[in-house]
Amino acid sequence: MKKTINIPLGSQHISLLEPVRFKFECENEKIVGVDSDVGFVHRGIEKACTTKFKYDGIGYVVARVCGLCAITHSLSYTVAIEELLNIEVTSKAKYLRILLLELDRIHSHMLCLSHTCENAGFEAMFMRIMGDRELIMEIQELLTGNRIQFDYINIGGVNRDINLEVATKIVNNLDRVKEKVMGYVDEFTNNWSLSLKFKRIGALSLDDAYKFNAIGPLARASGLNIDVRNEIKYLPYHEIGFKMQTHIDGDINARNIVRLNEILNSIEMCDNILAGIPEGEIQTKYKGKPNGESVVRFEAPRGELMYYVKANGTAMLERVRIKTPTFASIPAFSHIFMGENYADAPAILASFDPCLSCTAK
Repeated sequence: MKKTINIPLGSQHISLLEPVRFKFECENEKIVGVDSDVGFVHRGIEKACTTKFKYDGIGYVVARVCGLCAITHSLSYTVAIEELLNIEVTSKAKYLRILLLELDRIHSHMLCLSHTCENAGFEAMFMRIMGDRELIMEIQELLTGNRIQFDYINIGGVNRDINLEVATKIVNNLDRVKEKVMGYVDEFTNNWSLSLKFKRIGALSLDDAYKFNAIGPLARASGLNIDVRNEIKYLPYHEIGFKMQTHIDGDINARNIVRLNEILNSIEMCDNILAGIPEGEIQTKYKGKPNGESVVRFEAPRGELMYYVKANGTAMLERVRIKTPTFASIPAFSHIFMGENYADAPAILASFDPCLSCTAK
């Protein structure tokens, strides 16, 4: 006999301490209906950017949208303003910007993988990855002066240069992280709790990835070849060894493997940057105030992040609009849950790597 029950997941839930709620309709153990609500928290950041802050300070405001991808938010806004002011950033500043973007991706992916382990009941692996993640946090502090909220990007360049001592420390830490990540690959490939248990669970097909406009690792794990780094002209990713990482299974295990491979590629790109960083200044001088409209896209750790900026030639902007990866992925999230066992919901959710701090902007 089937019994239908409604179960809330979030925002006060051990598996989802985030300002969003999923409501599952279950027949016995099977999820047969999903509803989502992303409106639990609204911080009013977009409105503040047009009423409380001048354009040259907003880059530091939007960095507070999210602690995990702060550098991507501040850079997306800054590039939009640079387009309106016709600023050409130096090659050295572009390389340093990519360095921070990829370090952000590494520590964010490591956080996601650790939570996947935690939801699988593999607490030891969770603690191991979180401990190893400190090596990346140390690098970020060396470069920017802070571990998480990096006020590193400014209009025209970056705020701090890099010296040989810091570069050497970064290379050493990255070598250690790479060795540890290779160990993760073995665990996520051969350990039953992290591989076989999650194969064919929470799968998103290639057709559904297209249908629901999936982005980021969620899309690439389903075989969808989409990565903004492969398209943008703002940063020279083609010069530093960027390689798109994909899988075809589309399940929890595939998403884990894609993130592990992206970490390894990000480490490779960081090493290439440090080995061939151009000489020159880190800041381009500019004058005037922005006027017009600009749309900028970057690949955040969770997928495409889009900024729309409208300026009118004054210090105050008319509009700042932020489209975050997690918000765009909610339809695909909801679809994946259908037909799965409720017991697998926490693991499926962790494999999405949702960032509702971004969404509740």
